[in-house]
Amino acid sequence: MAKDEIQQWINSTWDKIERKMSVQCDRIGERIPYVPEDGVYREDMGESDIFWWTNGFWPGMLWHMYQATKEDKYKAAAEGVERRLDAAFDGFNGLHHDVGFMWLHSAVANYRLTGSERSKTRGMHAANLLAGRYNPRGKFIRAWNEDCTGWIIIDSMMNIPLLYWASEETNDPRFSYIAMDHADTVLRQAVREDGSCNHIAILDPENGELIEAPGGQGFASGSSWSRGQSWALYGFALSYRYTKDERYLHAAKLIAHYFMANVSTTGFVPLVDFRSPKEPVKWDTTAGVCAACGLLELADALPEYEQELYRNAAINILRATDERFCNWNVTEDSIVNGGTAAYHGQRHAEVPIIYGDYFFIEALLRLNNKHVLLW
Repeated sequence: MAKDEIQQWINSTWDKIERKMSVQCDRIGERIPYVPEDGVYREDMGESDIFWWTNGFWPGMLWHMYQATKEDKYKAAAEGVERRLDAAFDGFNGLHHDVGFMWLHSAVANYRLTGSERSKTRGMHAANLLAGRYNPRGKFIRAWNEDCTGWIIIDSMMNIPLLYWASEETNDPRFSYIAMDHADTVLRQAVREDGSCNHIAILDPENGELIEAPGGQGFASGSSWSRGQSWALYGFALSYRYTKDERYLHAAKLIAHYFMANVSTTGFVPLVDFRSPKEPVKWDTTAGVCAACGLLELADALPEYEQELYRNAAINILRATDERFCNWNVTEDSIVNGGTAAYHGQRHAEVPIIYGDYFFIEALLRLNNKHVLLW
């Protein structure tokens, strides 16, 4: 495809994002959306579940729009959500490992873009909570609460950038040490030789050795949950950004090649699981748009002669998602349809999910040279 045609698509798609996000910001404001019902974000997660792991994506979208457009309404709404998330700190027991998802795109984004000291404090609070989940003998950050003592999940690779940020801000390497120990354990216990990944790894908390690898949100143990692949791809690329450890770059490339090979067989929109039965066909657009961001991050880390492969794959995924699943009707909430939370889940299957919109917007900003790192 010609470069001018690609740029025309990028420009026209960004124009549509601006129109839709402007209307949605006016309509949603400081509420915290997750999944729309009949085209409307009826549920406010700030009221129904302030601890929910996706509660940072809406303010992340708002901060991206603010830095790209300089419209104050985006900043005001994002700051409103950030203040509401203080209730999650107050509750504490409801918080899990996903504090990176929650506060990187709310408080830390605010600090990065405005210099707010109050937001920096919130970000450091979240970083210390995440560091507090570290198991020094097993060298991992445990997932969830209750009886999940030795559990790690591939999603965690997208949370540990909070620790890298905390190290940079405090000039204290202990946060990065924890992040790298955890990344090393994930690389050893969750990433397979062919670039596929386990979603969950249950470890012996005494030594970090693998006990079991359940299927998690994928089809089964040993299968290949596509969003887990995208978390790993983007997560290891981000760990390389912060550490310059070549092992993380190699892991990101290995996972990227596996993801690209699989998604190319289904028209550049991923199945929920790359190793699931042929029928029924189940899509997860959120895996694709997250992977697109990871591919663009990976391209930025590589010499110019290597960049085109990953950049073109990201564009193919984004264009296919736009053509088959995007809703640009400004009277309806959400942009990217076709998101699936889990292979065996019944409630959120092939529907719009807030993080699909977040990653689509981030990817377009990267392509349009308006991107700021929020991870």
